[in-house]
Amino acid sequence: MDSFKGKVVVLTGASEGIGRALALKLAGRGACLVLVARNAERLATLTDECTALGATALGVRTDVSRREDCSALIDAALARFGAIDVLLHNAGSSMWSRLDELQDPGLLERLMRTNYLGAAWLTWQALPALKASRGRIVAVASLTGLAGVPTRTGYSASKHAMIGFFDSLRIELAGSGVSVSIVAPDFVRSEIHRRAIGPDGRPLGTSPMREAKIMTADECAAVILNAALRRRRLVITSLRGRVMRWLQLIAPSLVDRLAARAIRRRS
Repeated sequence: MDSFKGKVVVLTGASEGIGRALALKLAGRGACLVLVARNAERLATLTDECTALGATALGVRTDVSRREDCSALIDAALARFGAIDVLLHNAGSSMWSRLDELQDPGLLERLMRTNYLGAAWLTWQALPALKASRGRIVAVASLTGLAGVPTRTGYSASKHAMIGFFDSLRIELAGSGVSVSIVAPDFVRSEIHRRAIGPDGRPLGTSPMREAKIMTADECAAVILNAALRRRRLVITSLRGRVMRWLQLIAPSLVDRLAARAIRRRS
């Protein structure tokens, strides 16, 4: 597989941000798309846009934090296309709160169900089809899944779980023809920051980031698709992230200080 033309791609979190950028790029490359999101109106608009670009696109409203929705999604994808070549896990929720300021610890469960369990459930459901196609699993994780970041405890934990799951699954799938790629973006200019849940359990409404200084969703989407095509094991999207990965081994306390400074600077 050297292109996405004619390949069946299931893409979660498709309606905005990185997911939307991925969907439009894949549509332009002739993929058969199963677009997944919770917001039915935005999903329908995106499906029409992808169709206008020449793609065959199916929109399936899904809440990946619900196991029954995950099962129905894979059933719908196979009923329409008969195969799955790429399962691209992009759906996610974020938080922006110190733990000692969090008013409802139930938020931690919500993050885990969306960011980790949804990906695990979908993968389990789609695995027979992926083995049949010798397909690709791509998990959009986060740099916070590799290193702790203040104000992101629940989000970081869910992404650590996601990375641990897919690292383990990669070993299990050795020899099956199914590859597992993990992409760990640094901060990206997308709606996830505006929708991040604050200490009161409600979305922030505005992004706390200095967005002019961070990667765009379109740039991030290009990195993710390249990782998928090349069956890359792990891609960290920033030099800062790659340096911090090595510093964790030799100077972990320095990494803590750098993470705290990044949050203070909002970039």
